This record gives sequence, C-alpha cells and structure tokens, in this order.
Amino acid sequence: MAYADDLYKKNFLEYASYVIRERAIPEIEDGFKPVQRRIMHTLFTLDDGKFIKVAGVVGEAMKYHPHGDSSIYDALVNLANSEIFIEKQGNFGNFLTGDGAAAARYIECRLKPFAKKVLYSPEITEYVDSYDGKHKEPVVFPAKIPVAIIQGTQGIAVTMSTNILPHNLFEVLEAEKKVLKGEPFELYPDFPGGGVMDVSQYADGTGKVTVRAKINAEDPKKIVIEELPYGVTTEKMIQSIENANKNGQLKIAQINDFTSNKASIEIAWQRNTYSKDMIDVLYATTDCEIKISVNPLVIKGGLPHIVPISEQVRYHAHHLIDVLEKELRYQRGEEEEKLKARTLERIFIEERVYKKIENVKTSEGVKNAIIKGMDPFIKETSYHPLSDDDIERLLKIPIRRISLFDIEKNRKEIEEINARIGQIDYNLTHIVEYAIDTLDDIEASADQNLRKRNTEISAFESLSAKEVAVRNLDLRYDKETGYIGTSLKTGEVLLKVSTFDKFFYMKANGEYRVTNVSDKEFIGTEGLLYFNYGEKDVISKEVFTVIYTEKSEEKGRSLCYIKRFQIPSFTLGKLYSILKRPKAKIRKLYLFDNAMITLKYKKGFGYRQLEEVRYFADFRVQKNANGQGLLLTAKEVEKFNIREMKKNTDSSSAEPDLFKE
Repeated sequence: MAYADDLYKKNFLEYASYVIRERAIPEIEDGFKPVQRRIMHTLFTLDDGKFIKVAGVVGEAMKYHPHGDSSIYDALVNLANSEIFIEKQGNFGNFLTGDGAAAARYIECRLKPFAKKVLYSPEITEYVDSYDGKHKEPVVFPAKIPVAIIQGTQGIAVTMSTNILPHNLFEVLEAEKKVLKGEPFELYPDFPGGGVMDVSQYADGTGKVTVRAKINAEDPKKIVIEELPYGVTTEKMIQSIENANKNGQLKIAQINDFTSNKASIEIAWQRNTYSKDMIDVLYATTDCEIKISVNPLVIKGGLPHIVPISEQVRYHAHHLIDVLEKELRYQRGEEEEKLKARTLERIFIEERVYKKIENVKTSEGVKNAIIKGMDPFIKETSYHPLSDDDIERLLKIPIRRISLFDIEKNRKEIEEINARIGQIDYNLTHIVEYAIDTLDDIEASADQNLRKRNTEISAFESLSAKEVAVRNLDLRYDKETGYIGTSLKTGEVLLKVSTFDKFFYMKANGEYRVTNVSDKEFIGTEGLLYFNYGEKDVISKEVFTVIYTEKSEEKGRSLCYIKRFQIPSFTLGKLYSILKRPKAKIRKLYLFDNAMITLKYKKGFGYRQLEEVRYFADFRVQKNANGQGLLLTAKEVEKFNIREMKKNTDSSSAEPDLFKE
C-alpha cells in the first residue's frame, strides 16, 4: 500500500509539472506556451515570404509538438487572430460572433516581418532535441518585447491557472522605454472588441476588471450595443438579454443582430419603456457588464510565479538589454572574423605568399610554406599564429580573384568593417540608449493599425440585478385555493414585486415565513394577517401586537391573550409560528406603536364591570417571536375595540388623549 501511495505521488507530481511547464503556462521570456513556440518556430523554418496553407504548417509543427493536430490548429488560429506576428488569409473566424475558423486546408498564413524583428535570433537561441530526437526546437525565443502581456494568455494547469489580459502593443513599448529611462508608468488592458473598463481593482494585473459594453441610447425607444465586453460573443450577449427579458427584468419588443466586422445588436423596447430607464438594467442583468478576474502566472526560472504586469515589463526591459548585448557581441565576433579574413587575404596576395606554394608537392609542405611566408607580416597582429581554418580559407581563394585583387577596395572594406566594430563597441558601452533606439525601431515597424486604444478606461459603480429590478409583477394570493405567486390570475393583489424580491407573510393560524417570490406556491387557505417585502431591515423594525384566544377546559371558557414581539432574524424559507398552543386562535394583528383596548364582557357571568380599558404600552415587547403571550383578561369577552394612539408631542401631558379612529 505504501508503495502504491509513493508511486501515485511521484507520477502525479510528474504529470502536474509537465502540464504546468509544457502545456498550460507561458514562459515569461517569450510569452509563449510550448505549442505556440513550436508554431512560430515552424513558421520561421518555412518562411519564404509567401502564404502557406495552415494545414501544411500544422503538419510541420507536429514534428515538434506531440499532442495532435487539433491543438496546433486551434493555437495557430488564436495566434493569427491576435494580428501581431502572423498575417492571415481566408476565414479565421469572428471573435465577435463566436464563429469558428474554416478548415485548415482552406486558410493560409505567413509571418509578418515584425515577428522576425522581435523574436528571431537563432545565433543566440538555445535549441534542444524535439520529443523524438530527430529535430531541434528552441527552448525560448530571445524576445525583445513582453509577448504574454501584449497578446494576453489563458491556461489551466493542475491546481493553478493563468489569465493575463491583452494590452495595447504601443503602450507596452512605451512602458518598456520608460523603465529604461527610469520613469514611472501605468499599464492597463486593451481589448480588440473595445468596450468600457473600470480598472480600480486591477491591482497591477493581480485583481479584476469590470468591463461594460458600449451602448448607443440616442433613440429613446431602442438601443444599439456597439462594442462587446472582452470574451462575450453576440450569441452569448443575446442569450443573456433574452433570459433577462424572460425573467421580467427587461421589456423587449424585438432584438436584432446586425454584427459583421463591428458589433451591432439592436434592442427595441415595449410600449411605455424607454432607453434611459433600461441602461442600468442591461448592465445589471445581462452580459453587458462582466467582471474578469486576472492572475499573471508565468514560468520564471523554470518555476511558476505570479508576476504583476509592471514587474513583467521591468523584467523585459532588463531582458532586452541582455538580448541586445548577446546580439552585439555575436555581431562583433562576425565582424572580427571578416576583418581577419580580409587582412590575411591582403597579406597573402599583396606579399605574393601564394607564389611560395607553386612548386610544393605535398599538403604539409603547402601548409608550412604559407606559415613561413605569412609569419613575418602577421607576427605583430592578433592573428598570429595562423590556424588550420585560416590556411584552408587562404587556399580556397580562386586564381581569378588573386589576379584581379584590388588593394584599395580591400583597404576600404577593412575600414568599413572597423567602422562597424566601432559602432558595435559604442552601442555596447551605451546599451540603454541602444535599447531605447531598438524599441523605437520596433515601434516604427509594427502594424500602425494597432496603435489606437480600443477600450475606454472609466470609473463606474457596478449595479446588482436586484438594485435595478423593476417591480412590475403582481403578487397575488388566492384564499380559496391557498396559492400565492406572480402567475396567478385570480385572488387579491398583495404587492408589486420583481423576481429578485423576497416576500414575508404571516397567516391567520400564526405561521409566518420569508420566501422568494415565485410563480406559484401553496401556503394554505387560512388567510393572511400581514404581508410585506422580506427585507430584514424592514421586518426587524416592526413591532407586532397579536390578540388571540384559547379555550380553557379548567375554566370552561375562552381566555384572551396579548403578545407583543419583534422578529429580528429569520432563515429564508423556514416556517415559524408565533403560537405555542395548538388550540389558540388569533383574533387581530396590529402594527400600532400604542393603542387603547376597550374590552366588553358578556353579560350573565356576574361581572360587576362589563367594560375595561387596557393599553398596548402596558405590555412589554418581546425581543423575538418565541415567547408566550400575556393574559389580557380571564373574563369572557363579547367584543373589543382597538383605537391607535397618536404620538403626543407635548411632553408635559401625562395622559394620552389623542386618538386615531
């Protein structure tokens, strides 16, 4: 058993680690998940400037990605639709309507030059064997920009997930430049579908944003949804609107979808309903307003880390310097090799060293002759001694080139090479300025159509569906059938309610309950003593006074009781009762602060006084409805009258003398 547990833990950890690092979570350096990186690598190897069938790209990418063609196809479509690195041709779907892309054999794509500028640098890229060992693939691209922030990413792994929202490319580049300049910056998401966004809880990419549709309400009888919240399609939006209409929250006469390249959902209202009254209702009850929680989880240093957006920008600013230094040092090495080749070539030809090998018969003799001939001229240079590669390069110089050798041209080439080396050295010593210039160059080469911000940043207060609900439903109670609800056509109308309301009722048998408003519910035929909206702050403030009678077998007559109480708390849906005796019967319920009770007793019982006055104030108010009632009178009551006492504003008067009939 212990062996099985250990085996399970080991395999589970290996599986979880694999999913986190190899499938779901992007790498901070290039912002790609493995499948995206393999697609880009495939496009780099296939790139010839022409469009390529997506099916062909998918097939080639399968050399590197072991998880099937559908995952590659989906990832490629998503990458292309971000319109940053890949140019597309054909039907790649519509993120507004949710329509999918055409089959891979019908659509084509190719790399944008921008992709090579910011990602491709094979000389400084580390490559590893593919899963089958037959090919090489990059560990990460030496990206010059924070790709994960720009195009956004989502992924679900074992016990963790990532959700980074897309940002405006040009705003990110400006933020990266500000980091290099030591200036502060702010960065917020920008969605391709536009909308309006509240970033007050964004928390640098670790909190959430509230996104609203952009609504045109110029026409009082109809509105047009012109921009959708991020991730909401027209189909999903219309479904949420129809659900709200079905629930009675909206009053829609007609809804039409005219979306093509731009969202356009038109809603016409019923009679006596106007756009200005429905805007808040749309935001509160439909997908016109959504909240998006974000979690900037990336792989950093081989492990998953939550890295806030500003920290990712700072990381990439320093990473850019590291990448540029590597590129410059590689370029310097290349230029030094060219300089060495031109210098040795000039000496070999100008000093007629090639003449010394004309009569040599062996390869070893040729080698020694070249070394001996070149040695006096290169002793004082950094190219001494000659290597085998140097000798091989000199031997490959064609006779025609020797005969046409131009010393001035050679010296000019050497000067140009030295100038380039000097510029490289200058850039290395002024690497920050060079990095800023690089970002300027990247910005100039990017698609300028992406410059404009799509999403408007604003501040607004989110509304709940309950806050904007219209109380336009009749809550009826039919005493004959014992049913209560909004779908009844018979019975007394108690209240105007919405589907979000709670309802409090107290029946003649002393039972009471708070319940949600429903279409139809059976509560009994005992009749209602009291009803109201089931809001706790309303119910708890009421002081209920109940007068009830109970048959006393000992005395052979009914006794009259009074119970004054409050209901400070309750559980939704639970049935309670204010009567603790099964034979008790409620006569009256009042909500008066104070009242005068005139009791009239039955004749024939030998009572010397047939009328008596009591006051509500004579009886204490119980803090809950669980206590017993207090005896109002032990005499046989014929009838009683209740007159509410108005509050006396004259504090000097001891006797209450103002009454409400």
